[in-house]
Amino acid sequence: MKVSNETKVGALTIIAITIIILGFNFLRGKTIFKSGNFIYAKYADTKGLIVSNPVFVNGYQVGTVFEIENQSADLSQIVVAIKLNETYKIPNNSVATIQDNPLGTNSISIVLGDGKIYLKSEDTIKTAPAASLLGDLMNTLSPLGEQTKKTITALEQVLNNINNVLNEQNKSNLQTILNNFSATTENLNKSMESIEGMLQKQNGSIAQTADNLNSFTKNLNENNEKINSIVNNLDTASKQIKDADLTKTIHGIQAAVNELTTTLHKLNTGDGTAAKLLNDPAMYQQLQGTIKSINTLVDDVKIHPKRYVNISVFGKKDKNAPLSKPIADTVN
Repeated sequence: MKVSNETKVGALTIIAITIIILGFNFLRGKTIFKSGNFIYAKYADTKGLIVSNPVFVNGYQVGTVFEIENQSADLSQIVVAIKLNETYKIPNNSVATIQDNPLGTNSISIVLGDGKIYLKSEDTIKTAPAASLLGDLMNTLSPLGEQTKKTITALEQVLNNINNVLNEQNKSNLQTILNNFSATTENLNKSMESIEGMLQKQNGSIAQTADNLNSFTKNLNENNEKINSIVNNLDTASKQIKDADLTKTIHGIQAAVNELTTTLHKLNTGDGTAAKLLNDPAMYQQLQGTIKSINTLVDDVKIHPKRYVNISVFGKKDKNAPLSKPIADTVN
């Protein structure tokens, strides 16, 4: 059977159109026959993601966006099919986020988890809300803006308080305080000059004190041997005192004091001859009479010795009356 030229042209046209469609889809990263390793990610907002956008893991491209489909009538859930270039070990707790690049092509970035179970083909990976550079910048600046507002409000309150405090009278008081502070500063400068004068090497009081201290230290150093000798003598004396039986001596003194106390008590209470001599007036009068008689006898012997001793051969006995009381000079 002979094929007409029209048939040949139509067949070639169909083949050419098919090749063009397949080549266009191939260039877009999409094939007619869905084969390979696929995983899926679900987003509420794809941020302008299109087919053939790259998919990265740690900056390395592991696949491309193969297909984007809507699974709900209200467009609240969009499923993105990711075609992996090879079979990779991606943990099942990994997260896929959309990286919005205003100056280039959007992409999907997969942050690997630490799970020990890996995703298999046709599994769904976890996702996170799509982020952008502008959104991150706004999120960063938003707390700063709130803090700035609070700071401005607090600053306004402080300024209002300052205006309330700094009335005319308080301004005058503040001026007085500043003047006093200036005078205090001037006095402090004078004090510093005085201190500097004291610290001068030649005639400063502190320098003289230091010289005196050096002289005292020098004298101590020169008399070090004497000081050591005195300390040794003190040590020896302390040792001798320590070695002495002070307890026994103290006990002896206490015993003597007790005996003396007993003796004095006996003298005061009238026991014994000595106590009677001290305390009996009659005994005192008798003793005085005896002493007076003895004085009279002695004086009589002095005045009339011949009455008591006669050593003369031709003498005669003294017949004068004896004395009845002692001579006044003898008594005195």
